[in-house]
Amino acid sequence: MKNTYLLQFICIFAITISQAQESKSNLLIGTFTKNCESKGIYVYEFDSNTGDLSFKNSTEGILNPGYLTISKDNKFVYSVGENDKKSTVNAFNFESKSGILSFINSEFSNGQNGCYIINDDKNIITANYSSGNISVFDKNSDGSIAQSKQLVQHTGKSINEKRQDAPHAHMVYFSPDMKYVLANDLGTDKVYVYQYDKNSEATNLVLKSTIDLKPGSGPRHLIFSNNGKFVYVLQELDGTITSFSYAKGVLKKVSEVTVIASDFKGDIGAADIHISPDGQFLYATNRGTANDISVFKIEKSGKLDFVQRTSTLGKGPRNFAIDPTGNFLLVGHHYSNNIVIFKRDKTTGTLTDTGKKVELCAPVCLVFTKI
Repeated sequence: MKNTYLLQFICIFAITISQAQESKSNLLIGTFTKNCESKGIYVYEFDSNTGDLSFKNSTEGILNPGYLTISKDNKFVYSVGENDKKSTVNAFNFESKSGILSFINSEFSNGQNGCYIINDDKNIITANYSSGNISVFDKNSDGSIAQSKQLVQHTGKSINEKRQDAPHAHMVYFSPDMKYVLANDLGTDKVYVYQYDKNSEATNLVLKSTIDLKPGSGPRHLIFSNNGKFVYVLQELDGTITSFSYAKGVLKKVSEVTVIASDFKGDIGAADIHISPDGQFLYATNRGTANDISVFKIEKSGKLDFVQRTSTLGKGPRNFAIDPTGNFLLVGHHYSNNIVIFKRDKTTGTLTDTGKKVELCAPVCLVFTKI
């Protein structure tokens, strides 16, 4: 009888430990380092049961690692290093349990002010805002970065003289099947669709088509629906979200909504866009003078139905992330130097303030990964 009770206790204890471990994930945060005190990239442990963040580790002396990407095996982290003509791409070993990031190497980005970065098992690709181009780098077997092997230059401009006097590549993003790379260009009001050959020695990206968006809209970020059938493009300058159907690299417009309230008067600065883990809701932030986040229900047709618009409780909500369980949404504020944690209602998609936040210099990229 005692052995039976002991066995039951051991089983319950093991299940409890397992559930506790499953509720934990790492949150990696890229920051801007020039205007406040920052060490570069920070690693926190996040508890999806409580919404608590606990500091684990950080880099030292990494300049403006504004955007991050993590290798599929969770062993390497890559960041841009925004520094005008001296901009870099950086590689780090990553120990997920301790959160330790160890610098491997750095290469010049072959472009100015990289603002987005992606990777697969062969390559690292950056969108370079100020120079309006895309750089492709070989990834070595030890995780280090080789010199840039392809540079794709965008050309053109659009109607906003202050923001669109030249091309400004703002995002690169793999299609779900990894056969295409989509690139938003804020300066030309276009989405570029590139055929992607990861094994090519020099021409990984070959232009397939371009999609014209409304003049002056400024496409910034995009996201695929969880089933891969739709693409949602967020436009920074006018706050529009354009929905497209997607199949084999072909985008066809479905509908449009806006993150701007009908009575809003002020500066628009739409920033980031993500979809909940269950694929039911889409979220998008707006900076400028609004500093809010909009929630939309995703219909089967790909159309978006407005649900909620609420303050992000900070200034400059440049980037946000939803934790892997979908319980919480965390917003990084570029200008008020903090991360605000919201509770998500999984049924309605709505957000409520938890009262929890973390003070941190200019957090501009939040990425969850497993421990």
